[in-house]
Amino acid sequence: MFHAIVKCRAGAASYTASMFGKYTIAELGGLLADPSRVEILTYLLDGSRHSAGTLAAAAGLSPQAASAHLTKLTRGGLLRMTRSGRTRLFELSRPEIGYMLEALGATTHAKPQGGDRHGSADAIRLARSCYDHLAGRLAILLTRAWVERGVLRGPGTMLELTPVGEQWFAARGIDTFVLRCQRRAFLRGCIDWTERQPHVGGALGAAFPRSPRP
Repeated sequence: MFHAIVKCRAGAASYTASMFGKYTIAELGGLLADPSRVEILTYLLDGSRHSAGTLAAAAGLSPQAASAHLTKLTRGGLLRMTRSGRTRLFELSRPEIGYMLEALGATTHAKPQGGDRHGSADAIRLARSCYDHLAGRLAILLTRAWVERGVLRGPGTMLELTPVGEQWFAARGIDTFVLRCQRRAFLRGCIDWTERQPHVGGALGAAFPRSPRP
């Protein structure tokens, strides 16, 4: 049985099959089943492009092993590769991949313990990038403050920008009309991986100054 949100009439069955077909999901699951590939994807959540060598070091892999993983992730549509001279640079293929990774992290029971190659667990929980917008405890507090001051209205992930919010962002040089014209979602409540609460994502979240990698 499908969840109620994806139930449809018989006439739309082909759409359901294409979006939730077992092979499509199974292939994605296979790509995410390897810890080294997850390490690479997590490193790319900062929204930047990184060389194959940098990603190999981040995941603790040999150049040959990293190349094999990067090829699979690129062919699977999760990464995009570009060249700068002779250097191959990799990035997440689109913002939705970052949202997916953050959401998957939020569904796990465990929270970061100890440190890793990206910094201490406390630093990661405090502030980090979720693809191209601020995440972590600071992002949660900022989102709460915006709701309390009437810049946004909730509840939960169902965030909306208010007229007060339009003026607030305009005063800081952020043109919300231009952001609304982008192909990506304008505003979305993104469930934080470590805090399990929504922070601001979408084009509006990306337009607000991001934190550096901890």
